[in-house]
Order: sequence, then structure tokens, then C-alpha cells
Amino acid sequence: MTANLSMANLGTADLAMTRSRNNTAHTAAEIQAAARAKDNEAVRATAEKFEAQFLSQMMGHMFKGISSDGVFGGGQAEDTWRDFYVEEITKSFASRGGIGLADTIERQLLTLQEAV
Repeated sequence: MTANLSMANLGTADLAMTRSRNNTAHTAAEIQAAARAKDNEAVRATAEKFEAQFLSQMMGHMFKGISSDGVFGGGQAEDTWRDFYVEEITKSFASRGGIGLADTIERQLLTLQEAV
């Protein structure tokens, strides 16, 4: 019997981790491309995206400890949609200043651009 590794067979946590790894690799490539292009707006946007991804990881683990049963039922669907909710609130949080990680990344990339 062979194992079918389709997205439908992945658990919610596995799906979130797979999506997270893909997003992180994509963000790192964007940071490098923006730095090489010396595009300050792209550097800022990419730094914010990286901060949002970092915050999503932190908050995702925080929300895993919260029970999803209660008035609205919970269940697997709530667990799945919770990941999307966390992703959206962390994007919003990062675009409004976040924890300052985007500022630090942006400064560092601009310094590296000047050195090249």
C-alpha cells in the first residue's frame, strides 16, 4: 500500500507548516531580489511581509493552545480558518509597525545596498 501525500490528506497543522515553509522560502528570495534591485519600496514591502510571516509563526503557536469548542462549535473547520485569520491579522499588524522587525530588516538591507 502506498502513502498518498495529497494536500487533502494532510492534517491542519501539517498544512499550515507546509504553507509556512513555502512562504518563508518565497519571502527570503524576495528580500534578496529587492536588495539586488536597489528598490527601496520593494525592500520595505518585503521586510513587512517577512515580519508578518514571523509574527504568524509566533501567533499560530499561541492560538494552538486555545480550545475551539464552545458557543460556535469549533472543530476542524475552525482550526483551518484560524490559520487564515492569524495570517491576516499579522499582515495587518506588520503593516502598522508590528514589533519593529521590518524596520530593522529594511535598515540592514539598505546598508548592504550601499556597500555594493
